[in-house]
Amino acid sequence: MRYGVMAMQLGMLIPTDLAPPDMMAHVASFSHAELVRSLYDVGFNLIELGGDLGMFLPQTYAPEQIEALAAVKREEGLAYTVHLPLWSVEPSTPLTPVREGSTRAVIEIIEATRPLDPEVYVHHATGALAAEFYRMGLPPLGKAMLLRQFQQGALESLRTILEETGISSRKLAIETVEFPLDLTLEMAEALDLSICLDVGHVLSGFSGSTDLAAVVNACAPRLAEVHLHDAIIPADPEDPVYGLDHQPLGTGDLDLGAFLDSLAEVGFDGPVIFELKVPEALASLEVVRGLEAGH
Repeated sequence: MRYGVMAMQLGMLIPTDLAPPDMMAHVASFSHAELVRSLYDVGFNLIELGGDLGMFLPQTYAPEQIEALAAVKREEGLAYTVHLPLWSVEPSTPLTPVREGSTRAVIEIIEATRPLDPEVYVHHATGALAAEFYRMGLPPLGKAMLLRQFQQGALESLRTILEETGISSRKLAIETVEFPLDLTLEMAEALDLSICLDVGHVLSGFSGSTDLAAVVNACAPRLAEVHLHDAIIPADPEDPVYGLDHQPLGTGDLDLGAFLDSLAEVGFDGPVIFELKVPEALASLEVVRGLEAGH
């Protein structure tokens, strides 16, 4: 397996030791390629670019920045994946104008990053509104009907994304987020999409099951990427734990050895992205290497 790190490193994007005037200058002169090169310099040659960067740093995905990112890729032998926008978008909402705008924001990032030839585009097919209804204590039948409505909205958005961009359906990986796993897998089956398995989300109960081995097996035929971080498993899988994921490996309830074995058993050799701060990602990589060396 190949291990990488997310580029959404807030400490690198907005250094805490800058004075306000210097902060504005830093934001104005931000270089996406320099951020990626700094991640390469500390030991990562697989980088997941964050589509949400463009919200606050509009120049992030401008053509000249894409050219610079492509140059770093060539020079250093990097590989990219792209996490499509999730902040402020809700591609599954029944509210058509919001759904269409959300889909447009996603499409724009795919088009902007096309010259980088990312290995996979990771996408939250459902967003914060769908998650809010998923958490509500509604009667089971009513909740099931509402979640199906969100699923249909997500499918409509996914079809539009595929039609307008022309990317291979298997290059689009929908993530295990705060939405029922069975409904997510149904969407992947319906449109022949890939899956991004987010370990911390599963362990926290976001997808309705904390049985990670079972989730790996369910996702295996379509598994294109893994988001790796530790988390706390809730006492009741029906009552997810919030804010205790995105932890360094070895600090939560993840049985890392068993998880890596399950990936090996299904033949997964795709990108594994640490959704952690750089020091946490480096420490977690050492945990993985120590475990692999012991095998």
